[in-house]
Amino acid sequence: MFDIKKIRNDFPIFKISVNSKPNTFLDTAASAQKPQCVIDKMMKVYSQEYANVHRGSYLLSEEITSAYENARDIVKKFINAEKKEDIVFTRNATEAINLVAFTWGRKFLTKIDEVIISEAEHHANLVPWQVLRDEIGFELKICRINDDGSFDWDDFCSKLSGKTKLVAITGLSNVLGTVFPIKEIIASAHRKGAKVLIDACQLAVHQKIDVQDLDCDFLAFSGHKTYGPTGIGVLYAKYDILSAMPPYQYGGDMVNVVTYTSTTFDEPPARFEAGTPAIVQAIGLGEALSYLMNLGMKNIEKYENELSDYAFERLQKIKGLKMLGTHQSRSGIYSFVIEGIHPQDLAFILNKEGVAVRVGHHCAAPLVRRMGFESVIRASLGLYNTEEDIDILCKSLEKARTFF
Repeated sequence: MFDIKKIRNDFPIFKISVNSKPNTFLDTAASAQKPQCVIDKMMKVYSQEYANVHRGSYLLSEEITSAYENARDIVKKFINAEKKEDIVFTRNATEAINLVAFTWGRKFLTKIDEVIISEAEHHANLVPWQVLRDEIGFELKICRINDDGSFDWDDFCSKLSGKTKLVAITGLSNVLGTVFPIKEIIASAHRKGAKVLIDACQLAVHQKIDVQDLDCDFLAFSGHKTYGPTGIGVLYAKYDILSAMPPYQYGGDMVNVVTYTSTTFDEPPARFEAGTPAIVQAIGLGEALSYLMNLGMKNIEKYENELSDYAFERLQKIKGLKMLGTHQSRSGIYSFVIEGIHPQDLAFILNKEGVAVRVGHHCAAPLVRRMGFESVIRASLGLYNTEEDIDILCKSLEKARTFF
């Protein structure tokens, strides 16, 4: 049973009021709140268990090394990777995508190749490919998004060719809320011999991910969006691909043999984790993912889908509200404007009512412009949100309309 009252009690921040109003937090797509178990776990490690990992020959180091590597096992289970060596810890999902671009991309892309992304990509899955394109000279193709926010399958298929070396695409748009048909995209790309990278930052929060079933080559997500700490992200890649990639950074803990004249590098994932890692953050991420798995990702998805449908219906009834992305294949992210009210002014009024939303282009400026806007409000749901939160949002939006 999905007990929303108990779940909200797991998150101490909801005991705090905002502007003397209930804390109506609707910005999980930017960064999720943390359950008490994650906070407690990290505090315990810092206060009672801390040491550096991998190299110490004393008890604290051995125990925390075990805890750190256990976090990798938890990530493996969370996404159903084949083995834990497929999991690389990064600073965030942005670093994970950059790692792929500037290791795999530099080694395997040539000027005669093509890379496909979509109009819906976050800057983190757009800018690295632009920079690499300018360096190498390959063609960067951008497949279209339909006016309702859905993925334009026909356009994608028309752009996919024997020259396509990589498809890098989001699993769930952080602006539109659209869930993309990634399994079908992966299968089509593989038939052309292309590799596929999935930006799963939003998808990992709302749906069960099975990388073996998807058969993706790379997948990235961040810790802070999956109810864990900042400063930790995940790159999944098939091990044979990781083994063929050169290191991303150089230094301690990623080397095999070092002399004054040459260096050999360790096997993955150590090869990609130079220096002292984000030890406590990784352990905190493991605790957060365990929390999600204990709740059950299918249970979370079912609850959030029902809440998302309720939010969609309520928002559609607000006079003057224009929503970006109305396609039925969507999750709990709503970007919108209200006619006659600047988004920044609207966000200011909502804040006075204790409602936290995002305003701007949400690190997807080309997409927001393609949909006809420069700045929009974004309300996004997490597993702790309720129908009451949606009601407060809509009541506050109606109140804002009376001021203009």
